[in-house]
Amino acid sequence: MTLSILVAHDEQRVIGVDNQLPWHLPNDLKHVKKLSTGNTLVMGRKTYESIGKPLPNRRNVVLTSDHSFNPEGVDVIHSLDDIKELPGHVFIFGGQSLFEAMIEKVDDMYITVVEGKHKGDTFFPPYTFEDWEVLSSEEGELDEKNTIPHTFLHLKRKTEN
Repeated sequence: MTLSILVAHDEQRVIGVDNQLPWHLPNDLKHVKKLSTGNTLVMGRKTYESIGKPLPNRRNVVLTSDHSFNPEGVDVIHSLDDIKELPGHVFIFGGQSLFEAMIEKVDDMYITVVEGKHKGDTFFPPYTFEDWEVLSSEEGELDEKNTIPHTFLHLKRKTEN
């Protein structure tokens, strides 16, 4: 099993406001689709509810303490330990508390860094490049639909020698 984080955050590590993304960036949505299609996304209930439906062509897993939560097309788990049992490439997809619980456990992170400081009420946990090796860094293309500069990073956890 490969365990990754998949997230977009701004310069202050903002990831959301009022249970929505604080920006409109179709390039990032395409990036998420490219990485996660055929794999597994694990998200908290509030993140799932902000999306409103399972994302197609991938396994959608929702972590919640609510045992009555059972939307169609979604696998529900109730413990962080259940994540370890998931096969294949598993992407931790948010929100804040799930990222905080999992950042020390993942192998790598796919981060879209959105330029600027956006209004937000949820944040990605702090991390330092001392702990992560940059495997790739690619500037996102700007156009009439993608007006905010952004960079796609792929970071791998540095291992102790």
